Amino acid sequence: MIGRKQLIIEDAWCKGCGICVAFCPKQALELRDGKVHLKDDGQCITCGLCEMRCPDYAIYLVNMEE
Repeated sequence: MIGRKQLIIEDAWCKGCGICVAFCPKQALELRDGKVHLKDDGQCITCGLCEMRCPDYAIYLVNMEE
């Protein structure tokens, strides 16, 4: 069984470069006030592309407990 994942954004580490926003296949991320934010529309599929591209490790996925 595949575990669920949750996207975590470390606001203090985010420089607002927008790389994660550009690589998100579902456009689930946006820049707001110079920082990345997850949109409220539930489009994130926890694919990890944002995590792989973030140069500051400000966005990542964690496994959720069932």
